[in-house]
Amino acid sequence: MYIRKKDIVVVTRGRYKGRRGRVLEVYTKKNTLLVEGVNIRKHHTKPGRKSQSGGIIEREAPIHISNVMGWCANVNAPSKILMKKLSDGSRVRIWKVTGETVD
Repeated sequence: MYIRKKDIVVVTRGRYKGRRGRVLEVYTKKNTLLVEGVNIRKHHTKPGRKSQSGGIIEREAPIHISNVMGWCANVNAPSKILMKKLSDGSRVRIWKVTGETVD
């Protein structure tokens, strides 16, 4: 799983196909992630100590990591992210399309 927090991804399958957004959270044990503006669900809350007003709150729900791809801004196209080991022993993430480092 080479997609990390704050990466830009595009949804490749499902109801939200074609939407782009920033990754807010990655859940590695469940292989899911939260994408900003994708898979919005309504959550009903009761008034409590933290929030004095109850109501309906919209928030993102996790989607499976296999349904997204990284968005390469240089080519304006989705691309896989690969890991490459450098000569000094460190590992970097690279775009499969261009061969450039991600960050």
